Amino acid sequence: MKVHGKAYRSIWPLEAGKTVGIIDQTHLPHRFVEVELRNLEGAAVSIKDMWVRGAPLIGATAAFGVALEMARDPSDAALSNAWEVLHATRPTAINLRWALNDMQSLLSKLPLEQRAEAAWKRAIEISDEDVKCNESIGKHGLQIIEEIATRKNPGETINILTHCNAGWLATVDWGTATAPIYQAHNKGLNVHVWVDETRPRNQGAGLTAWELGEHGVPHTLLVDNAGGHLMQHGMVDLCIVGTDRTTAHGDVCNKIGTYLKALAAHDNGVPFYVALPSSTIDWTVADGLKEIPIEERSGEEVAWISGETTEGQVEKVRICPPDTPLSNFAFDVTPSKYVSALITERGACPASKEGLAALFPEKAATAA
Repeated sequence: MKVHGKAYRSIWPLEAGKTVGIIDQTHLPHRFVEVELRNLEGAAVSIKDMWVRGAPLIGATAAFGVALEMARDPSDAALSNAWEVLHATRPTAINLRWALNDMQSLLSKLPLEQRAEAAWKRAIEISDEDVKCNESIGKHGLQIIEEIATRKNPGETINILTHCNAGWLATVDWGTATAPIYQAHNKGLNVHVWVDETRPRNQGAGLTAWELGEHGVPHTLLVDNAGGHLMQHGMVDLCIVGTDRTTAHGDVCNKIGTYLKALAAHDNGVPFYVALPSSTIDWTVADGLKEIPIEERSGEEVAWISGETTEGQVEKVRICPPDTPLSNFAFDVTPSKYVSALITERGACPASKEGLAALFPEKAATAA
């Protein structure tokens, strides 16, 4: 995707084994800040403090974190420690564990002197694979948007509602939920996106609106609770969201508030799609409500909000009394019965064990 006309990915290799470039997303949309990660600790902080976020990008960042540590110390102890340090940063997104296990499986079999180069190479491969995967998700999702377009008058707007940021900023490029939107826009379809603000961190307002604007996709920002109203009045043709973990039976764990959008969509007959790479599927989990750990983040994210003043300064302000008790569940689980289909790199399928097994038969034997 492009920023001010220049092609960017959300993470990129710099000097081999020494530095990795990222966009510090905590400064968006007010400032575009590039940061260099130079060691394991920097990679861990970037994930924990959400300089990078989104399940696929977290996985890619973790892979580079392991590679940076292997350049410093390729020992078994260092490899094990890197796994533990990075895995502790975010408990919900399954791509993190997937990438760490992938790196550990590869590197543990190699002699120490080969690990640094192999780790760097594999981290780059994981990033490139994510880009190809998301582009493929986009192609399959585009078919769904094109089919909806055939039921509308020529040139009539196709209204898509999304939640949080499952855009290119949440992946290495293209995004998951946004990949079909970008491809539809690039093909000339008249798409318009309703962008949920997505409290408490406002990833919709600060990230999705920013990247859609940079790419020229028509969009409108709205408060989180407006989605149901729009659906009641026929102003949404489909919903597309991302996911941080999807069970082997099709339950979807995504940013808090996703479940409510799915309920509203179900009640109003609006198709509700979830776009995801297969690395986001946790084949060991059957029941999302019972088995997926839900991250609880600092209440400070709820009590404080940052924004740009009329003078152009970015400031942070409190929106509640200082002694207010706070709760901040970061994710919720949408049961598979409310999901119209899962859009993966291999195609769309029903949100069910059977649907996923049909697309990924090599995983079916080990699925929960």
